[in-house]
Amino acid sequence: MLITPFTGSYTADDVQFLLKPVTMPDTPVHIKEALIQSGKKHYSQMLTHETLPPDDYLPLFYQAMAFNQDRVAEHILLLAKGILATRPNSITLVSLARAGTPIGVLLKHVLKRYFNTQVEHYSISILRDAGIDQNALRFILQKHAPESLVFIDGWTGKGVIARQLASSLQAFAISDGIRIPAELFVLTDLSGCATFAATAEDYLIPSSILNATVSGLVSRSVYDSNNAGSDDFHGCLYYRQFEQHDLSNYFINAMLDRVDIIWRNLNPQQQHQNLIKLNLQQLQTTSRQFLQWTAKRYGISHHNYIKPGIGEATRVLLRREAQLLLLQDLDSEATRHLRWLAESRSIPVAVITELPYRAVALIKEIKL
Repeated sequence: MLITPFTGSYTADDVQFLLKPVTMPDTPVHIKEALIQSGKKHYSQMLTHETLPPDDYLPLFYQAMAFNQDRVAEHILLLAKGILATRPNSITLVSLARAGTPIGVLLKHVLKRYFNTQVEHYSISILRDAGIDQNALRFILQKHAPESLVFIDGWTGKGVIARQLASSLQAFAISDGIRIPAELFVLTDLSGCATFAATAEDYLIPSSILNATVSGLVSRSVYDSNNAGSDDFHGCLYYRQFEQHDLSNYFINAMLDRVDIIWRNLNPQQQHQNLIKLNLQQLQTTSRQFLQWTAKRYGISHHNYIKPGIGEATRVLLRREAQLLLLQDLDSEATRHLRWLAESRSIPVAVITELPYRAVALIKEIKL
């Protein structure tokens, strides 16, 4: 399979996107939502074109950096050590586009800078129902051993992508006869579905606040089997017109500066501290019970319409039709951007102090 290297607005030393830049019509959010909920189209077949973040929203990203960059830096170091512990021979980072991409870029640099380990980093598409991009996997496996692959994402919400990864790799083992470990590394694992995570706390990861302008100017991935060639990668839009406003490399460089400060302040024993073992069973139980409670309380017909956690709630308010935003604390610094988004879109906010997560977004169900 021939491929033209595509790095988005990153450098070749950061990542290689195994995505095919395409052009797609702009589908307004309300039309997209109706088509998804009616079953006429899958979400992966449509895109609502992004606009630049408003001038009064952008400062919230910088505030999030000031508020949480140290925590992210510490967690990146923990993930790097966890990866090294499970991949003693070779490591190939495979981030899940696109929330996983900035995390994968950071890990690539941290592994080289502090652990003297040079790795390749690819970013590939995985879509609910449609699965992982098998052509992208085949491309990677031409160069790397299957046991070296490490899948990277930003967080888990309900664990849908973690389960999709496992089922996709199971199908790939049957179709291609190659078994790849379905091991997902994330910064925070709310649902107890990742293999490794630095924490289970629902905290604000600054890159979750923005879309393409913090992810290499790449859209979320798209795939339509009716239009894709048999050897094609899943597609994406490249927002070249946003280059003057791109913060992708700012985020990477600012985070690496913080990692460097934190690393230098650790003693040798702390530098080799391993990941804390999370109680996955308890996290899974909490997630399951919360989904059941929320669906019953708000009359929600499908768990797909419930998006727990700051990261998932942000995605809903940026890209979907939201019915309601639930917050654990109305005055939390971690959810300031969500309150801004809800107010700007006239989305009601309810405070429920017993929430197991700091934020939850409910997608509006359209009466068809």
